Amino acid sequence: FTDGPRGIVIGNATCFPVAMLRGASWDPLLEQRVGTAIGAEARATGANYFAGLCVNLLRHPAWGRAQETYGEDSYHLGAMGLGLMHGVQSQHVMVCAKHFAVNSIENSRFYLDVQIDDTTLHEVYLPHFKTLVDAGVDSLMSAYNQINGEYCGHSYKLLHDVLREQWGFRGFVSSDWLWGIYDTAAPINAGMDIEMPRAHFYGKRLWKSVRRGAVSLEAIDASVRRIVTAK
Repeated sequence: FTDGPRGIVIGNATCFPVAMLRGASWDPLLEQRVGTAIGAEARATGANYFAGLCVNLLRHPAWGRAQETYGEDSYHLGAMGLGLMHGVQSQHVMVCAKHFAVNSIENSRFYLDVQIDDTTLHEVYLPHFKTLVDAGVDSLMSAYNQINGEYCGHSYKLLHDVLREQWGFRGFVSSDWLWGIYDTAAPINAGMDIEMPRAHFYGKRLWKSVRRGAVSLEAIDASVRRIVTAK
């Protein structure tokens, strides 16, 4: 696994201009060239999973990670994100797009509950994610925040109904790092495949949840199939 909006952060690698500046180029083909270089450097350092594709819609002026995304327009985010995705994937490195969804604030991101209607969600905050899903992105990372009273990493509506049923997403979902999920059964049953960066609510707790029937083996098999297929 490697992350970073400016390139690979393992060992020695190129430090590219930040994503916000690259977005100001309005040049998806240039972004694809950047992605190709990032993918090659990921392979050279032994990484096969890159999570530096941030397409969150910039709305809050104090969002501490504003520099990691391309801008504040859904179409622009999708076009630039596609460029990076195609470049990285051309080097046989899996791409993770983040953070799914409606993540655009910093200090309160762990407890913020975004109240949003379906029209706004699908017309403003999700189109760029769907663009990447339709083009074959390998993975999505969930967001820390809640949407309408439910954590994104627990959301059956987001991870199953929207992502897999409506959009036909065949890749896997990983949690945001540390406190991306707060339960065992709810996330795995919703479609959360990997808890990052290590097992806290998964691991032994997941095994025990299967033993007592709170999580089905079918859910585990489906999750494993998604991960192994991408790898």
